[in-house]
Amino acid sequence: MKYNRILLKLSGEALMGRQQYGIDAERLMQYAEEIRAVAQLGVQVAVVIGGGNIFRGVQAEAFGLDRVQGDYMGMLATVINSMALQSALEKLGIPTRLLSGVTIQRVCEPYIRRRALRHLEKGRVVIFGAGIGSPYFTTDSAASLRAIEVEADVVLKGTRVDGIYTADPEKDPSATRYPQITFDEVMEKNLNVMDMTAFTLCKENNLPIIVFDMNKAGNLLKLAQGETIGTLVTMNGNVASAADANAGPLAPTLKSAPTQAEQA
Repeated sequence: MKYNRILLKLSGEALMGRQQYGIDAERLMQYAEEIRAVAQLGVQVAVVIGGGNIFRGVQAEAFGLDRVQGDYMGMLATVINSMALQSALEKLGIPTRLLSGVTIQRVCEPYIRRRALRHLEKGRVVIFGAGIGSPYFTTDSAASLRAIEVEADVVLKGTRVDGIYTADPEKDPSATRYPQITFDEVMEKNLNVMDMTAFTLCKENNLPIIVFDMNKAGNLLKLAQGETIGTLVTMNGNVASAADANAGPLAPTLKSAPTQAEQA
């Protein structure tokens, strides 16, 4: 396998499928099957899902709501999506744990880094819900932060386009795709990959990002196996700079063994 541990970032809007709102069951099961194929090969998988198919915090002001209140509503929307994906994965026989940045004891575990690491080491898919648990931060930021904390090899951002383009390919037919690009080039060209906080976290921790089309069957598995899919973002733009299974995690975070109480 190309990667030992990955963090998959999915947008909430992607779960709508062809609907205008909510969760499309067919799309949900498609994503669950894609994740199962990777997990069954021994790759440790963590997932962060947005909540835009239900509610986005930035919509709060348009509704006359307090922004902080709206952001917490958006966090709860991500928990709903996370619960749906957890159920879909478990229906396929994949052990899954949902860890939330906001404490909701009856439906999921609170986020504890060492517990998350232990779940991953045991081969469980770990879903991080409720963002980082604080307002004014997007789920992109949550994905970057959690990937660094659990020492993931790469952030895989699943979208509805097959990579990063010179312009929006849905609006500009002449737009071309970058196979590889550096963090600095993305910032210089003002390309829309992640919000600046999330992107900077990855850059400062030398954590590669791959933007790819999640809706094309088999793409996630191909990426895990090392095939060139989508656009790779690294410090120098080279494929060789991405993590491999034998090189260990890129993020310079501290790692310590879990206690007996955390091994449950």
